[in-house]
Amino acid sequence: MSSPVIVWLRRDLRLSDQPAIAEAARKGPVIPVYILDDETPRHRAMGAASRWWLHHSLDKLGAALNDKGSRLILRRGRADEVLAQLAEETGAQEVHALHHYEPWWRNAEKAVGKTLTLCLHHGNYLAPPGSVTTGSGGLYKIYTPFWRALRERMPPHEPERRPQKIAAPARWPASDTLSEWGLLPKKPDWADGLRDMWEPGEEGARKRLRAFVEEASAYEGQRNLPGVEGTSMLSPHLHFGEVSPAQVWQAVADAGGSVATFLGELGWRDYAQNVILQYPDYAGRYARDPFGDFPWRRSRRDLEAWKQGRTGYPIVDAGMRQLWHTGWMHNRVRMIAASFLIKHLLIDWREGEQWFWDTLVDADYGNNAVNWQWTAGSGVDANMFVRIMAPLTQSEKFDAAAYIREWVPELADLSDADIHDPPPGKRPKGYPEKLIEHRDARERALSAWQQAKAEQGAG
Repeated sequence: MSSPVIVWLRRDLRLSDQPAIAEAARKGPVIPVYILDDETPRHRAMGAASRWWLHHSLDKLGAALNDKGSRLILRRGRADEVLAQLAEETGAQEVHALHHYEPWWRNAEKAVGKTLTLCLHHGNYLAPPGSVTTGSGGLYKIYTPFWRALRERMPPHEPERRPQKIAAPARWPASDTLSEWGLLPKKPDWADGLRDMWEPGEEGARKRLRAFVEEASAYEGQRNLPGVEGTSMLSPHLHFGEVSPAQVWQAVADAGGSVATFLGELGWRDYAQNVILQYPDYAGRYARDPFGDFPWRRSRRDLEAWKQGRTGYPIVDAGMRQLWHTGWMHNRVRMIAASFLIKHLLIDWREGEQWFWDTLVDADYGNNAVNWQWTAGSGVDANMFVRIMAPLTQSEKFDAAAYIREWVPELADLSDADIHDPPPGKRPKGYPEKLIEHRDARERALSAWQQAKAEQGAG
């Protein structure tokens, strides 16, 4: 029997359209391994909601591999060290994996490549990050021209079917068990809402995709309505690689209607990777001036009220409570809640980015950082800081009454006219007053902006 080939799995937990598994299966016996590496990412180790998802996704992948005559090996530690040890134990001479573009994974790939033959494949994005270039050969910083250039290269490849069988090695190496990793919450077990809403794994991704295909043509008209779930809800499945973007594209591209808007959202995932390829520390630094001199408020009270959905703004509170209960938040509401933290409360966007990192099941380094910096106005491609989103107006404009009733039940008895901004005398006892009035918040934010620009000029 030929030497086994190791497949190093990370955010690519599927068998279909998985180039690393497909190529390894063509070469001979395969040892699929997932390494729980909290050392390489350091402070970017997965948050609690992502770990819940990971547990269930790995469980489903292990069962799928068993059906193919294989199994999933689980190890814990630094990826490069664990892979080197596995190669020594098994006699494997090659490691196959998909490219990852988070800075810690790029560093890990370099470390692995120093001691082992590492064969990297593309498959997590519509086009390999870094391959969509300007006329002069540089990388795009602005989304619109990036998407225009990427669109010209579409459609992506035809997705490859999963292998019929995956050859097993003569002897399997030892493996941890999922239960040993303690990925699931216990004391307390806060995951009821996640269990009710999500089915992690490749089959769950297929179900979500099939359901969305029926609605994709109406995407533009429904995606901004929190009370009518018109988004695909594929983001955690895409993040963990349970479905490839090529599979999604090929499934929905011919839906007609406004599906082109959704395809642009798929392109945004590629754009975010293009950004962190250029700015690896994008989640930790401002990309534009004068944010280095911005007078952020350090109010732990206001930050905690935002996290708990106790701001006194129903649309914001509904979104934050949905996030805590389900590990997910409607995209329009994410923008409203993020803008509120930054511009109404004047709290550094990095505080919000870190909270989303811990609580979102689709917490993605590139998407999270790019979206927060876009909202703050500090990104390479961003909304202007002085464009301050009015949450009460947004709530009414996008018909969020039913959404608020679901997630802020103490307001459920209010009329549609009152629920977006409960008037004096109708605000239920126990529901908080606004942390700050919108007009006061706007004036404070614009004053802070002028102060930051003045300090920059003085410097």
